[in-house]
Amino acid sequence: MTEKFVVVVGGGPAGMMSAIRAGQLGCKVLLYEKKSSLGHKLLLTGNGRCNLTNTADLDTFLSRFFSNGDFLRDAFKKFFNKDLMRFFEESGLRLKVERQNRVFPVTDSSRSVLRILEKRLKESNVEIFFNSRVKSILTSSNSVEGIMLDNGTRVACKAVVLATGGMSYAFTGSSGDGYEIARQLGHKIVPLRPGLVALKIKGDIFRLLEGLTLKNIRLTFNAEKESLTTDIGELLFTSFGISGPLVFSASGKVVDWLREKKPVVANIDLKPALSLQQLDARLLRDFKASSRKHIKNVLKQLLPNRLINVFLRVAEINSETKVNQVNRLQRMRLVRLCKEFSLDVLDSLPIEEAMITRGGVSLKEINPKTMESRLVKGLYFAGEIIDVDADTGGFNLQAAFSTGFLAGESAALN
Repeated sequence: MTEKFVVVVGGGPAGMMSAIRAGQLGCKVLLYEKKSSLGHKLLLTGNGRCNLTNTADLDTFLSRFFSNGDFLRDAFKKFFNKDLMRFFEESGLRLKVERQNRVFPVTDSSRSVLRILEKRLKESNVEIFFNSRVKSILTSSNSVEGIMLDNGTRVACKAVVLATGGMSYAFTGSSGDGYEIARQLGHKIVPLRPGLVALKIKGDIFRLLEGLTLKNIRLTFNAEKESLTTDIGELLFTSFGISGPLVFSASGKVVDWLREKKPVVANIDLKPALSLQQLDARLLRDFKASSRKHIKNVLKQLLPNRLINVFLRVAEINSETKVNQVNRLQRMRLVRLCKEFSLDVLDSLPIEEAMITRGGVSLKEINPKTMESRLVKGLYFAGEIIDVDADTGGFNLQAAFSTGFLAGESAALN
């Protein structure tokens, strides 16, 4: 029996898992990575701690995908969160579950995750070629015949897993090569957009607040007649605008609105647990208890210190004004600002600086049960190159591992 060759293009989470699975099933696997080492983007995930997955059940998990999540149902049934956790734990890496069901290695180091993957690649006898950029996939009669490298070298094979990633964090090697390869083979590429990305804000307020984190707040984004309200969480002011978990979660929709040329406003609810009436009653109590103090000092009981001067500037109240000089109209302006501190959104950071890429190879052209192309026999897709994207919390990384596992298994068995 002739040994089957499987080529995997891309040494990220999806590519490594594809190669491991195909190798476990007895195939000769060749893994091509254009950088000098594996897992460049993996090392950055979870702020370097590697949020591997999430312990949520399948339906909850799928609901955290912004669109097209149901496409992953078959991949998750084949290899899901408990399977992934077992994969690492059986290799000697202990895991822990933190808030919001996020799973991390106890080492708090993504490098320990990468070491396990490298160990399993070796055990699966995967041959790795570094500094090797795949230029195209060779086909005959709509079937894979091999690959061609940048230097003109041809490698024969009957199955290729394309796991080159997206275009986010481009410095890690995700420069969009895979999209062009897929396009050459007739695949449609759903327009690429940044996902889980920080937003640029109009004016100078963000510069005055750079580095300030607001906790236990809620955001509502408005674009003409549409709106999106987040859960309660955190926001970070940056040198260009706003960032943080709440911004990331909403950014996909915001980017879409901006591309439609809709004006977008971000409203910060600084006190989501209190109604306007409750806030007004609290301010009245604070004012009566400190009637001779300056307003800037009294507001310290309500707001972060760094926010107060900016807050008063927006409310058009002099920070040296004494509380007993604040009239009802000014007080109500403060109350409303607490519930609706508005910022005009100009743009997002570019896709190269986003955490993930939205868009990619059209799902209509991929068989979800095998991850095989519906256009080219022997071509499989895995990871960020396909048109699925999710919220933060381990969902995107699990999708990469699951689609990688399914693609590698299908490539080996079909």
